[in-house]
Amino acid sequence: MDLYPGLQRLTIIRSNLRTIQARVFSKNPQLRYINLSKNPMLTTLSWQIFEPLQLLELHLEEVIFACGCEIRWLQLWQQRGEAGLSSQQLYCASDGINIQLQDMNISSCDLPVIRVSHSNLTVVEGDRVTAICNGSGAPLPDLDWPDNGLHSATSHGARVYNNSILSINITLVNVSRDDNNFLLTCTATNIVGMTNASVQLTVHFPPTIVKLKEPERRHDTCIEFTVRGSPHPTLRWFYNDKEIYHTEYVRPDMDIYQDDIEGCLTFKNPTHHNNGNYTLMAINYLGVVTSTVYGHFLDKPFDEQVPITPTAETHKPEEDTFGVSVAVGLTGFACVMLVVFFLLISKYGRRSKFNMKGPVAVISGEENSASPLHHVNHGIISPCMLDVGPDAVVIGMTRIPIIENPQYFRHGHNCNKPVTYVQHIKRQDIILKRELGEGAFGKVFLAECYNLSSAKDKMLVAVKTLKDPTLAARKDFQREAELLTNLQHEHIVKFYGVCADGEPLSMVFEYMKHGDLNKFLRAHGPDAMILVDGQPLQTNSELGLSQMLHIASQIAAGMIYLASQHFVHRDLATRNCLVGNGLLVKIGDFGMSRDIYSTDYYRVGGHTMLPIRWMPPESIMYRKFTTESDVWSFGVILWEIFTYGKQPWFQLANNEVIECITQGRVLESPRLCPKEVNDIMLGCWQREPQQRLNIKDIQKKLFTMMKATPVYLDILG
Repeated sequence: MDLYPGLQRLTIIRSNLRTIQARVFSKNPQLRYINLSKNPMLTTLSWQIFEPLQLLELHLEEVIFACGCEIRWLQLWQQRGEAGLSSQQLYCASDGINIQLQDMNISSCDLPVIRVSHSNLTVVEGDRVTAICNGSGAPLPDLDWPDNGLHSATSHGARVYNNSILSINITLVNVSRDDNNFLLTCTATNIVGMTNASVQLTVHFPPTIVKLKEPERRHDTCIEFTVRGSPHPTLRWFYNDKEIYHTEYVRPDMDIYQDDIEGCLTFKNPTHHNNGNYTLMAINYLGVVTSTVYGHFLDKPFDEQVPITPTAETHKPEEDTFGVSVAVGLTGFACVMLVVFFLLISKYGRRSKFNMKGPVAVISGEENSASPLHHVNHGIISPCMLDVGPDAVVIGMTRIPIIENPQYFRHGHNCNKPVTYVQHIKRQDIILKRELGEGAFGKVFLAECYNLSSAKDKMLVAVKTLKDPTLAARKDFQREAELLTNLQHEHIVKFYGVCADGEPLSMVFEYMKHGDLNKFLRAHGPDAMILVDGQPLQTNSELGLSQMLHIASQIAAGMIYLASQHFVHRDLATRNCLVGNGLLVKIGDFGMSRDIYSTDYYRVGGHTMLPIRWMPPESIMYRKFTTESDVWSFGVILWEIFTYGKQPWFQLANNEVIECITQGRVLESPRLCPKEVNDIMLGCWQREPQQRLNIKDIQKKLFTMMKATPVYLDILG
């Protein structure tokens, strides 16, 4: 099997196959389908054979196993519906009698039970710390503390057997800061399967200033910095030894990550008066560190005028009086002419006799303008706006300067950014099929789109239209198109481009067949009902643990990408995720959720709609949105998934929800939610943002659980 690393399907039937070695498929990670049916000599299998795989289908029809503990794992898989086994008739033989596998009764044979001494360990860098793992079960499991990826030196204690409980400890010696937020995992393995439990390791260490970058003269308006420290240090800035406080003209902008604080000391229109030494001080309870750079923004202008030496031909004062009078008169005449000129422009500038339009028409968005999308910058012209070459966005035939997404944090203002092209789709290439929904912005249609892909003549797409083409709406439309063009990931709904020739303005997205995830969860829950000939009928496609973990893992993957782009979503929820074929889930919002799911939002001040049931305390109280606030929302998404789409805090009114969240209460664990998943939720709902789990670590935890419960995607038929 090592010779076929790309193998996806394997069939071995009607053969003399007797045994399959454990780990035989360790070099075939893409294997999803295995058929071992009709092999009469195959009487036992080990779960370890399939442990490295994410099997979708495992076929074992007409294989008679020997009843016993060795195939107890297979009975459990069939009960859980893993790998399509629930629909198969499987048998084992005992004393020459064939019985259905689901009826096999084996005593003292089950998955191991595991416990660890700590769920969280906090230690100072360089210290020594020990964690203990206890495992029990029948058969008695084998325990291990895998330390793959751990930077600290480790030693493992001997396995100790006491009253049917096996113990093993792991000691970290001279703990390294590189192991901050590392997940120590203890595994318990027996013939039935594997369980694990984890310890979150938090390492405190003094701050260090990793980067403090001098601004490039005449280009940068900020001093970039990166600071490491745990707990996150407090930052103070000094200019020529005098402390700097946040003002309209100088402010520190920061993004907080796992161990790092990245950001910029940002200046508004700096001049030579801002030149000088800038010192950054980082402080936590373990130490203080400082670093200084010289900031040079502009050269000092010439203060001295060249003296004029009198000569014999210098005019007398009385002779100069006439020259001054003439200059004043000419200046007054010029001012009058300028006033008359601007009055004429105001009166006739909208439509000249050459049918050209003045600036008022462009800003008001009147018809017949050069493009339906215009850039209005409120009178402020940046250096980037003056260049309509490589720094412009092309929509149709119009080049529009890039507008930065306000959710992003960018270091400096670089006019040499790569060009962003928003694809323009012709209106005649779009054929609307039916309406999918409607929001405040307009409608969303299912459509066929031609000439979109070289591989296909036509494609099904979702078309989002703009109902009210006001200036503000057009600017939002333009900015969203630019942003979506740059967000490209397998778990972010794909944006194809815009249709801007004529009305209404439209955006074209990939079509996700099964709609939003919240609706999908409700349709595949235990209480879901469908109608056949007007009569209610219970559905048989209830989501299992493996599908739930698969859904959550995909959303986490999309969030990892958004975080890598320094993008804060602010409204992560199952209603804003979409489901396609094969249980493919992507983050994406057509803007309908505030209308369809209006009860999920809390109206503030008549216009603002806040998803408070998904928001952490700092977002509710201070309107502070960060990557960590998105992690809180992901915890709520997990809760939604494991309750099959229930509304968080459904029993409470909005004002009661606000009171609960701000006072530190969290949602109760769903009834059938595994402890490991509930631990992730609680890790997302830590009150202090910096204490919340990192989204990458969350996905690793989900992936570990998925390996124990391979994903079966036949839920969609």
